[in-house]
Amino acid sequence: EVQLQASGGGLVQPGGSLRLSCAASGFIFEDYAIGWFRQAPGKEREGVSCISNSIGSTYYADSVKGRFTISRDNAKNTVYLQMNSLKPEDTAVYFCHAVGWGASFGNFWGQGTLVTVSS
Repeated sequence: EVQLQASGGGLVQPGGSLRLSCAASGFIFEDYAIGWFRQAPGKEREGVSCISNSIGSTYYADSVKGRFTISRDNAKNTVYLQMNSLKPEDTAVYFCHAVGWGASFGNFWGQGTLVTVSS
């Protein structure tokens, strides 16, 4: 069964840090690019960061650039999102998403994990 299990969310004060994890199973993990999306209360879902399936090229939304770092450990079938210097506007449900091409064509969504940044 294809699964993307997000974890690591919680309550944190402004300026604090959290590390989110997305553990994958049921597909060829190294063939897929992985992205993180978030949806804040009353807002549309937006892309936060993504990492490629090959050399590990990364993308960051301007709002998180310099504060968040995405990485992947293919041996563990896991993608991480290290979030530093958190701001109240980072409060959202965070989702991971996998995209594959060619023989591994497909896309899968994980469940969300809630991040709340508040004093």
